Amino acid sequence: MSTKQEKVRYSDEELQEFKELIEAKIESAQANYERLKDNIMVDESNPTFKMMEEGASTLQKEISSQQAQRQLDFIRKLQAALVRIENKTYGVCRITGKLIPKERLLAVPHATLSIEGKEIEAKSKKQ
Repeated sequence: MSTKQEKVRYSDEELQEFKELIEAKIESAQANYERLKDNIMVDESNPTFKMMEEGASTLQKEISSQQAQRQLDFIRKLQAALVRIENKTYGVCRITGKLIPKERLLAVPHATLSIEGKEIEAKSKKQ
């Protein structure tokens, strides 16, 4: 009677696939971040505002700044995922210790929790 051993980590080939996906996402996120930063700088360097435009511009600058910060956070999470790939711990749920399904990692490549892990975490926060 053979028992199927549960996989404890992704293979080197699978990790390489994830690495390529994450590197592409980092490149795209950095381009978005640079674009947002440029938008903020263009707004700051344009001194020809009327009072109404100034309010709208300030709001737009604030929105762009928040979006830029979110992009930077996303880039940092993706970079942390690359470190986990190098350490061969990528794809392991930090709560359950089980592998996060490949489908989830393809959708959210910086995930550190499986759905089960997220549910456990949410229950512990409620208590």
